Amino acid sequence: QVQLVESGGGLVQPGGSLRLSCAASLSFFSLYRIDWYRQAPGNERELVATIRSGGSTNYADSVKGRFTISRDNAKKMVYLQMNSVRPEDTAVYYCNASLNSRNYWGQGTQVTVSS
Repeated sequence: QVQLVESGGGLVQPGGSLRLSCAASLSFFSLYRIDWYRQAPGNERELVATIRSGGSTNYADSVKGRFTISRDNAKKMVYLQMNSVRPEDTAVYYCNASLNSRNYWGQGTQVTVSS
């Protein structure tokens, strides 16, 4: 059974840092594109960051320069380093893995930015 498990969420003060992790039980993990999405209450789910199989990355304008996505294929892990966080970064963060017709979601981890 394929699983994506996010961790690392919590309460952080504005300007602080947090690192989210996504652990995957996927065969051929290195071939998957991995995305981090987030969804705040009352909002649609939005794409935050992408890392492809070759290592190229993309970021939403709202997080560019503050968030960094990375992957460790040997450990089947993906990370989202969140720096200089803002209250508007508060959301449930989800990990998504896709490859051709395969698409998998994690259960999400809550990030709350508040003083």
